[in-house]
Amino acid sequence: MNWNQAIADYQNYLKIERGLSKNSIANYVLDLQKLIGYLDGHEINESPTKISREIVQQFVYDVAKNLNPRSQARIISGLKGFFNYLIFEDYRVDNPMDLIETPKIGRKLPDTLSVDEINDLISAIDLSKPEGERNRAILETLYGCGLRVSELVNLKLSDLYFDEGFIKVTGKGNKQRFVPISDINIKYIQLYHDGIRVHLPIQKEHEDVVFLNRRGKQLTRAMIFTVIKQLAAKIGLKKSISPHTFRHSFATHLLENGADLRAIQQMLGHESITTTEVYMHVNRKHLAKVLHEFHPRK
Repeated sequence: MNWNQAIADYQNYLKIERGLSKNSIANYVLDLQKLIGYLDGHEINESPTKISREIVQQFVYDVAKNLNPRSQARIISGLKGFFNYLIFEDYRVDNPMDLIETPKIGRKLPDTLSVDEINDLISAIDLSKPEGERNRAILETLYGCGLRVSELVNLKLSDLYFDEGFIKVTGKGNKQRFVPISDINIKYIQLYHDGIRVHLPIQKEHEDVVFLNRRGKQLTRAMIFTVIKQLAAKIGLKKSISPHTFRHSFATHLLENGADLRAIQQMLGHESITTTEVYMHVNRKHLAKVLHEFHPRK
């Protein structure tokens, strides 16, 4: 088995058996391509079924010294998964990554925006331009529903259940969940749909997509990043923000206002409650306020 065949088979496994997203699969493949590049650069002719522990360890050492612990951990985890797949398919009997330890990275606290900062960003949108209504609806949906950017760009008209007050979201691994949507959020999506979207030259394959560019095609993730970066620059915001910042802010503000952590977990689509618990550490001042307000010995 050569590397190209092994990677192709592994991609199918990740897609069909594990149900991973295109972005996740691409990241796994990128790490494997780095290993292949290392082998080519050092003129090492080893197949994925025969490559030794020593060669893989040297690759990890060489590539890791230029990466932060989080990136190191991702590469190590990705390679372990690949070789475990080969064992599962009876191509190997051992995993050359077994003795390589993953660095401790701790939890990275997410960046958040205040309510005022979110209002300032939305207020900075130029509504005199057709894309203004769309961009306002996008920011309101990112913040109002706590969506990932991939979930936003893939949101379908057939996923909108406005009469019931929910939208259907397809998250990581094609797992679906229903997320409540507010009346104000519904209002801005409808304004965009009825006033702007209906006049676009919509491409047939994108007829069911909610948010479109002016050519009637589905927006890219990069376009959402660009819109947000431009608005941040416009209001002079010094924080480095992305679409995910709105998702973090959604969760943080819900928690600060007394929402149940389990409910936040369900709305975010986190498989494990421990992933959601990171928001418990975001605002220590709020936690101190809760203690002083509710503890019997305040």
